[in-house]
Amino acid sequence: MHDSHSAHEHTHSHDHAHDHSHEHSHGGFDSIEQAVALMTYMLDHNKHHAEELHDVCHKLEDMGKTAAAEKLGQALHEYYHGNEHLAEALAALKEAE
Repeated sequence: MHDSHSAHEHTHSHDHAHDHSHEHSHGGFDSIEQAVALMTYMLDHNKHHAEELHDVCHKLEDMGKTAAAEKLGQALHEYYHGNEHLAEALAALKEAE
């Protein structure tokens, strides 16, 4: 993993299970403000999971599981780009308010 995303430090680490219900209601908001709130939550949620996966990647590297760590690193690269696009969409929505 040699990208700019892998060089940062994390301020916290924790181990816990996630029991999230992910309902996909396409009509879950009635205003731009609600869309902004939902997307803000989702972006923060995604960033949290990316941090956890980043930690998993390092642990896999430490365990000598380099092939798995490399694939996870590639997935994280895409994850970060997806979050960047989500942040840009959120910024565009905020400008439209």
